[in-house]
Amino acid sequence: MARLVVDAWLLERRPAPDLADRLVCAWRGDLGQAQMPLPDERLDLVWVDDGSLWLSGPETSSWSRGYPPGTTAVGVGFKPGVGPSMLNLAASEVRDARVRLDDLWGDRDARELAERVAAHPDDRGRVRELETAVRRLTADARPVDEVAVEVRARLNQPRPAKVLELSRATGLSERQLHRRCTAAFGYGPAVLARMLRLQRALRLARSDKGQWRLAELAAVAGYFDQQHFTHEVRAIMGTTPTRLLRFS
Repeated sequence: MARLVVDAWLLERRPAPDLADRLVCAWRGDLGQAQMPLPDERLDLVWVDDGSLWLSGPETSSWSRGYPPGTTAVGVGFKPGVGPSMLNLAASEVRDARVRLDDLWGDRDARELAERVAAHPDDRGRVRELETAVRRLTADARPVDEVAVEVRARLNQPRPAKVLELSRATGLSERQLHRRCTAAFGYGPAVLARMLRLQRALRLARSDKGQWRLAELAAVAGYFDQQHFTHEVRAIMGTTPTRLLRFS
């Protein structure tokens, strides 16, 4: 798969096999190079090499924290909709936020985990420690909202279902649907569809380096036209499609 410049700061791998139903990936990266991270609807548990632990929530736009180059971080990304059940919170509570874990768990529990992660000499061991922490969370996890997960699947299409269609399919009112999606993903169906569409465009761009013209990519990803694609990229990523889709 071709690698975009927007991905240059990040290396992802599959999680441990027994965590495949809870985690979408494990990762490491240089936060100092994360100039234009791709926003998404998942929650990430993150350890930074200054010894701090963070919960990174779903985002509605790209962000840069201004870390100096060489600031290493490792993390595990929960599958969309799974993080809130594992951490016993609503995704909307941490939308567009990075929250210190000691504010969520208390000083002692967060400090002990941070120390265990830091005790490993390499990032592979640190990621394994975070995965072990996820296993411990399983005992007290709430059931995943399967209706919300199904709604996301219906939205993750080039021509996503409309809210009224989703309401009829799930037997929920539009207000209930919005509340369930907000709790699971941090935002309602309309915003979720926007995020999924941009993610889909980048997956297509990675799959065939140099093959796509912008108008073609926009159409296949599900945008009305190239202008719509350009507007959404500017609104979410703060840049142009040409810059976003550069290859490393």
